[in-house]
Amino acid sequence: MRTERTSADSQSNALPDACPEGNADSRAGAAQLSCCARGTRARIGVVILNYRTPTLVRDCIDSLAQEIDLDRDTIVIVDNASSDDSVPRLRRLVKERPELPLRLIEADRNGGFAAGNNLGIQSIDADAYLLLNSDTLIRPGAIRALQTTLDANPGVGLVSPRLEWPNGSAQISCFRQHTPWSELLAGARTDLVRRLLARYQVPIPVSECRYEPDWTSFAAVLLRARAIHDIGGLDDGFFMYYEDVDACRLLREKGWRILYEPAARVVHLRGGTSPVKRLTADRERRPRYFYHSRARFFRKAYGPLGLLAANLLWTLGRGIAWLRETLHYKEPHTVQAELQDLWRG
Repeated sequence: MRTERTSADSQSNALPDACPEGNADSRAGAAQLSCCARGTRARIGVVILNYRTPTLVRDCIDSLAQEIDLDRDTIVIVDNASSDDSVPRLRRLVKERPELPLRLIEADRNGGFAAGNNLGIQSIDADAYLLLNSDTLIRPGAIRALQTTLDANPGVGLVSPRLEWPNGSAQISCFRQHTPWSELLAGARTDLVRRLLARYQVPIPVSECRYEPDWTSFAAVLLRARAIHDIGGLDDGFFMYYEDVDACRLLREKGWRILYEPAARVVHLRGGTSPVKRLTADRERRPRYFYHSRARFFRKAYGPLGLLAANLLWTLGRGIAWLRETLHYKEPHTVQAELQDLWRG
């Protein structure tokens, strides 16, 4: 069995120049050698990020097993310094699946979503990288559809699948760019403001047609290696959230297109890897890293004045919402301490 201990600090935002050595299971003759272990470039390098979700990882691997090309693809699980029993369980999983080109990287610290995925990307020399949350399940034919679309469109840097619930109903997974004006919408949550600023609405309704959104959820995406290399990997200054918005913005600035492919379907068990959606639904206080990532994105995309404008417009929207809630005796739509945390960033 092959495991690696890796420092997130020492490999920040670097991409591989050559295939790393020793990616195969060490039991001679027992495991099929991955393409990297044979010294050849992989077609797809699958990166699955784990933080205290080993059962979800096992289910994700099971869904992948019949969908990857055993001769041309490789799978890396990155454990983001889980504080539970994830590492021994994942080591056991690798040992139990010798037929798969599967290995485990053990990060020495939890550097967040971007840092963990960067570790996986850096460890594989591949033509493309399939980034998967541990709470995803691959539907039959999904990887083939993503790869076919990427191969047929050389100007596309990222292909996004349709994300859906286990019952097959679709999730919104594609979006317009976050702007200061979209923050007014987020703060107000009021129909009149929504109608007036409809073109700044961030979520895009689910479509059955292929199209180009501004950005897409990174719960499951296929990235062209040259494209991710062009932007220097994911920005690991984002611990969690907004790294996907930022990466897609940078890809577009480099001339790469973002494409949504609804023929590729991936189940996303939302909330399995992060508490933010649950906390938001319960109107409880979100983790500090959410607001830090938001502030980092607006600062990078629009500068310090753009971040200030975003905060001011959100606050104006919140004032509109407060007036509506007061007049109609409605509960606030905000989470606990949202205004305070948003300005703290």
